[in-house]
Amino acid sequence: MTSAPAPRPALDPDRLAAPRGWWVEITESSPSTNAVVADRARSGEDEGLVVVTEHQTAGRGRLDRVWQTPARSSLTFSVLLRPSVPTQDWPWLPLLTGYAVQAALADRLPEIALKWPNDVLVEERKVAGILVERVDTPAGPAAVVGIGINVSQTLDELPVALATSVELETGEAVDRTGLLGQVLGSLHGLQGLLDDPESLRTAYVDVCSTLGRVVDVHLPGGADGQQVRRGEALDIDARGALVVSSDDGTLTVGAGDVVHVRAQQ
Repeated sequence: MTSAPAPRPALDPDRLAAPRGWWVEITESSPSTNAVVADRARSGEDEGLVVVTEHQTAGRGRLDRVWQTPARSSLTFSVLLRPSVPTQDWPWLPLLTGYAVQAALADRLPEIALKWPNDVLVEERKVAGILVERVDTPAGPAAVVGIGINVSQTLDELPVALATSVELETGEAVDRTGLLGQVLGSLHGLQGLLDDPESLRTAYVDVCSTLGRVVDVHLPGGADGQQVRRGEALDIDARGALVVSSDDGTLTVGAGDVVHVRAQQ
């Protein structure tokens, strides 16, 4: 007779260290923290709101992919920001967020890296994902920064084969409350890089595992609604776009799905 798995502890608001000027609201269940924060932004909420849920039931990733996790197994939260940088620099925000998550986890996961534009990987296994949405509000445009980190999922609980969790990689239990504070502190502390895109580009390139890889770029168009271009990922340009060299010439990808092509055995 097998015993029931140990209950996963809830986040502890009394121990949570939020950055100055930010405040955290914890909910037991939510369809989507991004949707909650977007609604609050439209109602005039100030920058710094963080909504975290113990169980997200209808989360969305990039390209409207559904993203769900068992209760209390992840960190699933959204942050409301109101960047003052020019519109042309907003594409750097997802990359900045990925860099902040990578930096927060690097002490636990030395092999952690970024897949352009905003997946966080341990080798080729996804441990975190990011979805940044721009929202028009009466006070001007706002950014809803959604972050999902797999913390304690077992292999059976992960949605796809090429996924992992912090605990699977480290073999140790992780205090989600402490980890949440660490990630929020990293994002808060690195926001200034938005004012210096070249420094952000340099930092991002240093931890981006996409560069130097052969990739398939899935773009809108073609007979089946998309076209695929294969080439080598060469660089990140001054606007945060991925530069890919293919047989058809150099391709600059500002948006699209990028797949790392595995080397032939």
